[in-house]
Amino acid sequence: MIAIVGLLLGVLVGIITRPVVPMVVEPYLPIAVVAALDAVFGGLRARLDGKFDDKVFVVSFLSNVVVAALIVFLGDQLGVGAQLSTGVVVVLGIRIFSNAAAIRRHIFRA
Repeated sequence: MIAIVGLLLGVLVGIITRPVVPMVVEPYLPIAVVAALDAVFGGLRARLDGKFDDKVFVVSFLSNVVVAALIVFLGDQLGVGAQLSTGVVVVLGIRIFSNAAAIRRHIFRA
């Protein structure tokens, strides 16, 4: 319940304050969001499997975001940012759908 209240408060604060993302960070934000979603779906899957550890989740969440952003940054420096961004999104997307399928199988027993 605390997580839901925190999420709602965060969304409300974001709507009221309308934060501006600096141009320097703008290319990395979508990749960071996808990486964070991968960690969230992985955490939910681990919770349903009875293997959830909050320390592992926090480290996974932060490291996914940082590594994904660094890969895209490196791609920008090498001149292949768009290709590496696509690669990161594809890999994380596959992981997200894999975790979503496991969650679906666990919930619906199908």
